[in-house]
Amino acid sequence: MRLAALCLGLYALSITLAPAARARTWQVTYPYLHWICYLGWVGIFWLAHRQTCRQLTERDPMLLPITGLLSGWGILTIARLDSSLGLRQAAWLLVSLGALILGLRLPQDLSFLRRYKYLWLTGGLVLTALTLAFGTNPLGVGPRLWLGCCGLYLQPSEPLKLLLVIYLSAYLADRQLYLLPLTVKGSLPAQRTGWSLLPLLLPSLGMTSLAVLLLLAQRDLGTATVFMFLYTAVIYIATGLLRFVLPSAATIGLAGVGGYLLFDVVRLRIDAWLNPWIDPSGRSFQIVQSLLAAANGGLIGRGPGMGSPGLVPVAHSDFIFVAIVEETGFLGAVILVGLYALLLNRGLRISLLAPSAFHRYLAAGLTAHLVGQTILIIGGNLRLLPLTGVTLPFVSYGGSSLFTSFLSLLVLMLISSQASVQPTSLPRRTPYVITSFFLSAGLAAALLMTGWWSIYRSPDLLTRTDNARRSIAERYVQRGTLRDRNNLPLAESIGATGNYERKVIDAGLGPVIGYNHPVYGQSGLEASLDTYLRGNFGYADWWIWWHNLLYGYPPEGLDVRLSLDLELQQKADLIMQDHQGALVLINAENGEILAMVSHPSFDPNQLDQQWSSLVNDPAAPFLNRATLGRYPLGATMGPMLLAAAYQSGSLPPLRDISAAGQSPVGGNCAQLPEEVTDWGQSLAGGCPAAVALLGETLGNERLYEIYSSIGLFSSFRMNLPTAAPSDPGAIVDARRGALGLAGYAPDETQAISVSPLQMALAAATLSNGGIRPIPHLTLAVELPQAGWTVLPVMETASAVFVRSAAERAHQELTDEMTQIWYSISTTSIENPNPDTTYAWFIGGTAATWQGSPLALAVLIEENNVNLVKEIGTAYLTSALQP
Repeated sequence: MRLAALCLGLYALSITLAPAARARTWQVTYPYLHWICYLGWVGIFWLAHRQTCRQLTERDPMLLPITGLLSGWGILTIARLDSSLGLRQAAWLLVSLGALILGLRLPQDLSFLRRYKYLWLTGGLVLTALTLAFGTNPLGVGPRLWLGCCGLYLQPSEPLKLLLVIYLSAYLADRQLYLLPLTVKGSLPAQRTGWSLLPLLLPSLGMTSLAVLLLLAQRDLGTATVFMFLYTAVIYIATGLLRFVLPSAATIGLAGVGGYLLFDVVRLRIDAWLNPWIDPSGRSFQIVQSLLAAANGGLIGRGPGMGSPGLVPVAHSDFIFVAIVEETGFLGAVILVGLYALLLNRGLRISLLAPSAFHRYLAAGLTAHLVGQTILIIGGNLRLLPLTGVTLPFVSYGGSSLFTSFLSLLVLMLISSQASVQPTSLPRRTPYVITSFFLSAGLAAALLMTGWWSIYRSPDLLTRTDNARRSIAERYVQRGTLRDRNNLPLAESIGATGNYERKVIDAGLGPVIGYNHPVYGQSGLEASLDTYLRGNFGYADWWIWWHNLLYGYPPEGLDVRLSLDLELQQKADLIMQDHQGALVLINAENGEILAMVSHPSFDPNQLDQQWSSLVNDPAAPFLNRATLGRYPLGATMGPMLLAAAYQSGSLPPLRDISAAGQSPVGGNCAQLPEEVTDWGQSLAGGCPAAVALLGETLGNERLYEIYSSIGLFSSFRMNLPTAAPSDPGAIVDARRGALGLAGYAPDETQAISVSPLQMALAAATLSNGGIRPIPHLTLAVELPQAGWTVLPVMETASAVFVRSAAERAHQELTDEMTQIWYSISTTSIENPNPDTTYAWFIGGTAATWQGSPLALAVLIEENNVNLVKEIGTAYLTSALQP
């Protein structure tokens, strides 16, 4: 008892200090009402211990400490969740222990229970039946299972469990002679058959069935299941016949099927048990949150007062086990389940040493009730069994349950106090062995399932977007800042501890930066860089472990530097204005993405106000068109095919292309002067005839090789999701393949489609002397000891063309006045529908440019080459300004 008091005192102290640890400051409000519960626990158990030592000197000394630790643990957990409920539970504990202390004076032979067994059970049935007419619910909603008056409530089905065990024990003990094995002179004992015992058991079956029917009428299906289990357990212990167990198990199974078909609440619970992931935020919300709470506990838990068990609905009652596991971890579950295992051991030991059959059946039945109900509710919490809604004995909130549990404890203590009396003969040991094994296996299975969710599945569950604990942690631990290449903040957490909020500096960055929201989850860079920003990666493992142990949260998040330039990003966002499409500006030499814009965009700071309209917007503002958009190729690859032709030395003579620019393949030039004099003019103007001619000159295999080496058929390791590439395997018609039309194997009905990011890389290949860079957005992370540390690029650049061929090609397209080269085109080739025609712009710096080479790709979802040319040239020219 001293050890229990010490453990609970430390637990209460931890709850008191938890707000300071959570806020990492002493300037907080400290909870104190749970100390009233603790002091009340100390006082009443000290008195109960003194009285039991005085009046029951031969009692089992383990029973009171076991149940004392369980009840104290439960009260502190309830008070930690809701102080008012904790005080009410403490009041019920005083009443329950007061009844136990008074009951110590009862006759130890419990003859009054045996003599008036029918009266006790009938009284319980009448009280339960009264709830059908006068029942109420303290919450005002839900099943009316209580009788209440003047603010006090009693759930008759709770004491009815105890009365049923008393009745069955007394009834079977009175017929003990008929239950013993038959003896035949000169031979071994013979076992009675089940059929011969059936008439003897029919009255007890009738009384139990009446109780179950009353509970079914109340729709208290969990308690009805407990009643069927109790009847089976006591009958089996008394008769030793397993043939009584199978029909009972079948009855419980049929009752489950019937309940599934007849009652919505049963259907919901069984569906949630079978597959909770189908509707985790609706019908399965309770069980999913229960599993998340267990996962959050891990091995050692978050610490008393440091978890978020209140996120689980009805955590103080039905789900108090996972509330304890979240804050004490798997080790706490081992201790809690170990206490029930010890209670099982002591209860069955008392039963075996009992002085009469009545006491033996009664002790075994009460032990089976307490431990069996424990398995049932823990299994429901952990998806081992369907949820039944019964209480965890001695621990869960509920006065009726607590009072009944301590009455059961009183009876066990009174039976154990007769240790000096010679135990009655034990005709069969096997039923006790099998019952012990069955209940022990149930506790072991519950413990294994706890480890499954809290340790093995924990990493996966804790990263779920519906785990609100992640968002709660970010209110107390500052999330790392996303910075641009000049260390200007792009997204940061503002506010003070306990009230941090995420803010994105430029609303146009929405599709790229993404969002980090407590309800809607994560996207973009906020999702891909979450481990750094949250502080779960980049620190020493022991430091992360220490912070989780001390504060229940990881250390402060780390800042990440991006390749984006905020000034260039804002210019790009402004120049795109209300035009639907995407823009990507890239450093052609090293692949750093300097600007990435997708329109329409969204403001991550306004998700609460705009979410409904955003998700229903047909323009798909959440889609990052720069990386995930797939658009027809058109004549956009002309400059790269020109470089390939120069490299092979097979550039054909330029055929006569009129101002109309009609292509034999189909389609007009996007934009050309009146007279075309060179390849540069025809390709800058997006003339499909010229591109088709280059494709024909290069041939199928070389064309496929160029597309592959530039990256049109591959994906890149980036911190943003990219569109899945499709490798055709071969091109069978070079003229059409050069324009991205049908004509490549194996599916000749689809056109080649690319993203603006892929086209920016193609343009960068030309501006970078024929070498295709590797695109990347993240440059460095600021580690606590090493400072800014460069993040490695996982891939290497690859040569596509020789430098001379690449430079000669883009010299053909260079505008000497602006020092940029460009090519525009439309995707209207063989596409008569103007609503699905898009305009491309690709370009880059000239070979004579002295600074870092740049490459740009712009796509607008409009059939307007003049507009895309204006956007591309104006933006690229402004990017070259110092």
